[in-house]
Amino acid sequence: MSGRPIAMRALRSMYLPRRCNRQMSSPLSASVTFSPPVVELEEYDIVPSQMKEYMHLAAKATPVRLSHLPLRLLSFPEAGGKLNVATHLYNYSGGHPERNRQRDELAADPTWTTEASAPGVIQGIRSTLFVEAPLVAKTEGVCGLSEMELPLMQSDRGEKACIYELRRYRLRLGYDTVPKFLKLYGEGLPSKLAAEGTDPTTSLTTVLYSEVGPLNEVIELWRHGDGTAAMERSRVAARGANQW
Repeated sequence: MSGRPIAMRALRSMYLPRRCNRQMSSPLSASVTFSPPVVELEEYDIVPSQMKEYMHLAAKATPVRLSHLPLRLLSFPEAGGKLNVATHLYNYSGGHPERNRQRDELAADPTWTTEASAPGVIQGIRSTLFVEAPLVAKTEGVCGLSEMELPLMQSDRGEKACIYELRRYRLRLGYDTVPKFLKLYGEGLPSKLAAEGTDPTTSLTTVLYSEVGPLNEVIELWRHGDGTAAMERSRVAARGANQW
């Protein structure tokens, strides 16, 4: 697949999902009615001098957050763009109704104290809602957010080197732009995943496209268990994937 992402970040995760073991499932019957899942990306701009304080507050707040919300990733950028940004990723399998209900439940919890309430720590918060691309469920070797278990503290995993690579593609406007991009992406993806020399700790977690927020934005989220060294090995290997 030709083209380059407009932005790429290497994220050091504070809370890590367990590696998934997804099995291909049968498609749902057309008669089943449900609200489509949505994924929320929240980005907190932290005052640089207050980063340690934010991490302390987030560590205290996250257990309560986890008891109400489907948090899948809490990370901080290490390289490749704006630093001092806390990245929260939530997967609401029940769609907008579930998101509204769970956020209301969290706000009503008397033990909940958001780190955003601390003065002088956070400069701003951005929220974008995404949908997981259909190719995630159809492509072997791609985990998908719905199959992840609750995240663990990185220190509990013994994976200090592990990073997540978040790539953002901002496409031109148009109703057919995202479907065309995902079609080309899906055709070339198996070649990239199977490229000789890809680091064994590298895996594609998910592919998302925006629904509420900046239009026509696509995100890839890759996991590299062996850190930036694994990321570089896998990127070099992908250049040999002809279909990609």
